[in-house]
Amino acid sequence: MYSEPEPAVADRMREMHAAAAAMLNVAPAEGRETWGWQGRTLSGPVTSAAGDAWLRLVAAPEAKAGGKLWEGPLEAERSMPSAVPRPRLRERRTWTDTGHGYLAELYERVDAPVIAPSEPVLRKAPDLGDAWWEELGAALDSISEVPTNRVAVRQQYLDRAMPQFLGFPVDTRVPVWSTVHGDLHWANLTSPKLAILDWEGWGIAPAGYDVALLHAYSLLVPGTAAEIRHRFSRTLDSESGRFAQLVVITELLQSTTRGDHLDLETPLREHLATLRSTIHAAT
Repeated sequence: MYSEPEPAVADRMREMHAAAAAMLNVAPAEGRETWGWQGRTLSGPVTSAAGDAWLRLVAAPEAKAGGKLWEGPLEAERSMPSAVPRPRLRERRTWTDTGHGYLAELYERVDAPVIAPSEPVLRKAPDLGDAWWEELGAALDSISEVPTNRVAVRQQYLDRAMPQFLGFPVDTRVPVWSTVHGDLHWANLTSPKLAILDWEGWGIAPAGYDVALLHAYSLLVPGTAAEIRHRFSRTLDSESGRFAQLVVITELLQSTTRGDHLDLETPLREHLATLRSTIHAAT
């Protein structure tokens, strides 16, 4: 999803990815390697005795290895209903080497490509039919009903960040909490067959968070953003849905201060102005 990291990181990750393949008794297959942010993850297709698979390697400094993000996919495998379309986790291994911790996860391979292969932001309108949208909506409903102690968005963060990045006073108390995927963007969704990828960060968040996030990442393609508003109007136009949109705008405006997705800043601020007017009219 991201560009290849600096050579030293890339070489180390490729070496450890090969070591993970040996541990799991799989062989690299033809296909593009996929990098995560700053080389934190490296994934690619493999073959195994059980058939085609996908090998994902996660790395972190040894002192920071483990925790919520590392356990997310395993907990999702245990907790998510089978009706939620996702690649199933087959095996995992963890180890340390020269100051780094590593997690290797072997998944069943998803044949359908991701909709935005290089980044979360949508830049071209996808060709998605009614069945795809309906399946996505049903999946999000199923996710919302999963009980969990995992936290995707923390109230303490909202208390601090929302007034700072929205630029006006706001009641930061979450109206309704719900279980969410937590990273629902176009690089984590496949088509024409829907699969929802990357279950590191799932947990509870403001209800409507997933739809709000997908909508925000679609703002550079107004037609798709409008379609999301239409198909998920009951979610986005509710009190909790409007609050979730404020949360997502807060997070993404903060990300622009770190240099990420800079071209989203203007449409995010425009959407914020519209949303603020709508909230004011509803109160």
